Amino acid sequence: MKYQEAVRSLTDAVARRRAILFVGAGVSMSVGLPSWENLIEHMQSDLGMARSVPESHRSSYQQIAEFYRLKHGWICPLVEWMNREWRIDADRLRNSDLHRLIVNVNFPLVYTTNYDANLETAYEAFGEPYVRITGPADLAAATPGVTQIVKFHGDFSNPDTLVITESDYFDRLSFDAPMDIKFRGDAFASTLLFIGYSMTDLNIRFLLHRLWKTWRVSGEERARPPLYIVMHEANDVQKHVLDRWGVTVIEGKGRNAEESLLLFLQELKLAFAGQRAPCRSAEALPFSRASGQTKPVDTLDE
Repeated sequence: MKYQEAVRSLTDAVARRRAILFVGAGVSMSVGLPSWENLIEHMQSDLGMARSVPESHRSSYQQIAEFYRLKHGWICPLVEWMNREWRIDADRLRNSDLHRLIVNVNFPLVYTTNYDANLETAYEAFGEPYVRITGPADLAAATPGVTQIVKFHGDFSNPDTLVITESDYFDRLSFDAPMDIKFRGDAFASTLLFIGYSMTDLNIRFLLHRLWKTWRVSGEERARPPLYIVMHEANDVQKHVLDRWGVTVIEGKGRNAEESLLLFLQELKLAFAGQRAPCRSAEALPFSRASGQTKPVDTLDE
């Protein structure tokens, strides 16, 4: 029931241009982007750190990135490596069913915490216009009516915008940076769909919690638009916590996370295409001479 309700709700929201797609790392990894573990291994190698450490002594990639910045004095060498290694060519994205569906469903707002430009490249590969938003200047110059790809944690084109070290994340906890203010405004009026995220990601859990708390404090929580997240296998703990925050978990029907997401987006695309299909006029309907009435094509006498 939740699955079809989500399809109907999102179809209506996209049609009204009141929908936000929030894209996580799982989408980029589907076309071969390295995982966070690869990023950690690269930083450890560059810093001369031991790769094999006990679980209790492991650091997050944000902590290692913080150490990287302290040791090198800046983060640019790491950003240059990521920009080079995390680039996927247009042909591969053009052959990605997942990216094709993301573009074709035509969300008016696409937020992402991914640093790479794969979403932008996908829109270009499929010939769809977009505007990239990395900060206030981009917002001021954005063309109305064009899909916005909002780089919520920054973009390689401007390393200063990247949220990558532990300090960067702590600085965003106040939820009052320009991109946070934009997101709050957009989210208040839009149905949200999160894809490619894991609930082990503390940053996305914090974001979902802040949204819930903002609505709760407003005293008008009943007016909140729906919020969905597609998950392949959600456990009971995740479901209950997310439900508490007003997030509906859409459990995938596929054999793995990528297939589950593909199947859901395919249903969403079909539902949206059906909604947009124009009704034929009476003149255009098949005519039955015997009865003088219009009849569906599949009921016409041969």
